[in-house]
Amino acid sequence: MYGDDATVRKILTESGDTWAVVGLSSNRQRAAYGVAQVLQRFGKRVVPVHPKAETVHGEQGYASLADIPFDVDVVDVFVNSDLAGAVADEAVAKGARAVWFQLGVVDEEAYARTRAAGVDMVMGRCPAIEIPRLA
Repeated sequence: MYGDDATVRKILTESGDTWAVVGLSSNRQRAAYGVAQVLQRFGKRVVPVHPKAETVHGEQGYASLADIPFDVDVVDVFVNSDLAGAVADEAVAKGARAVWFQLGVVDEEAYARTRAAGVDMVMGRCPAIEIPRLA
C-alpha cells in the first residue's frame, strides 16, 4: 500500500473537489461507477474520462485527460496497472494536485515519478472506503 493516512486525508479534504475518474463509463457493473457516486455524495465533482466520452452521473465525459478544458484537482485511476503509469504521467502534465490508483492498480515506477514531480499519490486504496473514514 502506498500512501499513508495523512496523504489520504490531504487528498480527500485539501487537494480540491474536481476529480477526473479515468475509466468511468455508464456501465453500472464497474467499480468506477459506484465509487464516483460516493465521491459525488461527499461533494466532489466527478469528471468521467473514457474513450467513449459518455456523460455519467450528470457530468460530461471526455476521451482523455488532455481533452478536459478546465483544471482537475485529483485523477482517480481505474485502468489496468500496465496502462496506469501513462495516466499518472498525463495527470502530472495536466497539473493535477494528486493521483489516486484504485485497489489492484499498482505501478511502483509511476508512483516514484509522480511523487518526484511533487504530486501527492495514493496507490492500492479506494476513496469510497477512505472518505467516510477520514474526511
